[in-house]
Amino acid sequence: MLRGLLDRLYAAGFVLAALALVTIAGLVLVQVLGRVIDKTLLAIGQEPVGIAITSLSELGGFLFVGAVFLALAGTLRSGGHVRVTLLIHSVPPSAARMLSGVALLLALGLCSFALYSAGVQAWDSWAFNAVSFGMAKFPLWLPQTVMVVGLCLFWVALLDEFVTLLRGSVPSFQRAEDGKGVQDGH
Repeated sequence: MLRGLLDRLYAAGFVLAALALVTIAGLVLVQVLGRVIDKTLLAIGQEPVGIAITSLSELGGFLFVGAVFLALAGTLRSGGHVRVTLLIHSVPPSAARMLSGVALLLALGLCSFALYSAGVQAWDSWAFNAVSFGMAKFPLWLPQTVMVVGLCLFWVALLDEFVTLLRGSVPSFQRAEDGKGVQDGH
């Protein structure tokens, strides 16, 4: 039951990340089409309609950061993060498990620090009504909260993989790497 819930959470992060990327593509498409329409209208002597998305680069940046952070957990479990496995493949399996456990513990520690820092920053932005600097004033706590959610998912995924390792099973990222035939040290 818990396994299914966690897998659905990781999948939801992937889906939300994909939606953020699709939204970026859609917004850019609207902006480009707006320019084409305006140039065409000018070429035929008409007034341009002025289709433009205010602060597109800033909004696109927020959506991209959201996509990156929301995809962290699922990417870990699918073996998509860059891991240098040369050392792990050159030691006995028991030492490799220990090294993987140490790496997961270190990652959990770093993720905990990042999660705490991002959470404090999001809280401060909300408390002080901080907004972005662009023409369109976006409340900064919104994209920062998405970062916090993504880091929470990543923290849970790291803990999930560590517990899997402690139970004597093969972590999902290792199964994914083995399934890809990863033997080149990356």
